Amino acid sequence: MSADGITVERLKVSQLGEVMPIERASYRTPWSVAMFVLELTRPETIGLGVRLDGRLAGYVICSPQADEWHVMNVTVGPADRRSGLARRLLVHLHDLLETATGGEARITLEVRPSNEPALTLYASEGYLVAGRRRAYYPDDGEDALVMWRTPGTRAGHFDDVPSPDLREAARWNTPLPDPLDQTTYVGEGTVDHQTLLEYFDPEPSDAAVGQPEEEEAESA
Repeated sequence: MSADGITVERLKVSQLGEVMPIERASYRTPWSVAMFVLELTRPETIGLGVRLDGRLAGYVICSPQADEWHVMNVTVGPADRRSGLARRLLVHLHDLLETATGGEARITLEVRPSNEPALTLYASEGYLVAGRRRAYYPDDGEDALVMWRTPGTRAGHFDDVPSPDLREAARWNTPLPDPLDQTTYVGEGTVDHQTLLEYFDPEPSDAAVGQPEEEEAESA
């Protein structure tokens, strides 16, 4: 255990008795026990739990899909949010994936547009919005923003992101990734972030991610 009482460990099926109360307290449509068992029994899945003073406080589930990794569930219990636990989980996950891939990990996740704390957290950890999935969440039909963390996004471009939606990228990412500063979408001459926002969305938008703050939220 670290000096602050926080420990990150591998998540096991045997810990689902601790996981499920957190999951059910966090979501209107929580994962079932069967969904957790399915993921955690796959040898390639990475499941991590975070303990605070010895008790399980949150977890992350990440599975490989082809040549990328999908963060399927990031959850911290309501009583333990805004304690940096989701960030600790993500940093540990990223370290594992970067070590396994020689620094070339391509990681994706979904997040609600209304979940501003999660957006700021993910942006501060190197993720960029690169698309949208319509009516993704079954409980209320809210869309999901698709975010990516790749060697490219960490350098400010989408070269290694499949089919990025540049309209969504222009609306949500601050600062603007390099490819969106080019002339293809607005005309001659290099344009800045505000110009692209006005081009795609003439009405003022308050959707851009602000300064990073720590919060825990869902991604799948």
